[in-house]
Amino acid sequence: MLKNKIFLFIFALIPVWVSAQTLASYRNVVKDGYNFWIYTPADYDSTQHNKPYLLFLHGHSLCGNDLSRVRRYGCLDALSLGRDIDAVIIAPQNPGGAWNAQKLLNVVNWAEEHFAGDTNRFYVLGLSLGGFGTFEFVGTYPEKVAAAMALCGGSNLKSHCGLNTVPLYILHGTADRAVPISRSQEVVNAMAECGDTSLLRFGKLPGQSHSALAKIFYIKETYQWLFSHSKTDSPRKVNKDITIDVNAMSEAYQNIDRNAIKLKIVNGMTGTVEEPVVTTESKNSNDNTSSASVHIVKKGDTLYAIARKYHTTVDKLCKINHIKETGILQLGQKIKVK
Repeated sequence: MLKNKIFLFIFALIPVWVSAQTLASYRNVVKDGYNFWIYTPADYDSTQHNKPYLLFLHGHSLCGNDLSRVRRYGCLDALSLGRDIDAVIIAPQNPGGAWNAQKLLNVVNWAEEHFAGDTNRFYVLGLSLGGFGTFEFVGTYPEKVAAAMALCGGSNLKSHCGLNTVPLYILHGTADRAVPISRSQEVVNAMAECGDTSLLRFGKLPGQSHSALAKIFYIKETYQWLFSHSKTDSPRKVNKDITIDVNAMSEAYQNIDRNAIKLKIVNGMTGTVEEPVVTTESKNSNDNTSSASVHIVKKGDTLYAIARKYHTTVDKLCKINHIKETGILQLGQKIKVK
């Protein structure tokens, strides 16, 4: 009984702990769910329901049981670099295998119960394995979603008809060797068989590789497009004024206020600080790696993370190291970065 009272007391304190720009970790909280992060903006108010929800689904390289991996690229990393994302972000970690829509829904329901937000403005954004997960979640629970964006993914849905009822932006690189663009085309074809696809946009990005689409997490157009939709729109419509293309992606790390984000990282169950406040200014001032010529692979490294660290591209890394984008990195492996 005492244990239950302590547990309820901890949950009652959650809104107090997340009153600043806070990234809180939650482990073993949701039965039949995932471990996850919750981000809340600086002006988040637990008494107001004015912030949208954004579900971020990562790719295969971030799978595992170490939540810190989820911060290596994507929405959470974009925040740490200074990208302003004015939403309650739900970022689960997949331990391995395909994303499960029911488990995701269990996490989402928990987040909506404990963090105030606008349920009419709930969005899904995922890349690669997360792109598959985006289709899986939206196709299974379309009534939950205001808009979604699936990057270089595919689908194993039995029926794609639910996707037709949600504003959906599918983006895929024509030079993708990991997940061929034909997987996205299959989704588009299956949606067409269901009928009206007026809420669908399909962007084929010429010459873009699989990892290149990760840049989309860092551009303002991504979030402007998503947040322009609401389930209250009558009739439902898709934004065709904002386009994500190669030109927009080329500005992935530009036009970001690198001093804007002061991120407090805490354990969501206890409120204890897991890491000191991280500012983009302090991150950049301590980064002397850009002058290095060789990177030694550590646990959790990905080609994309290495490329961003040394201000280069995955394609260049693959070329100078004679490796494939889809290859598996080994601990201790030396990667030339220049």
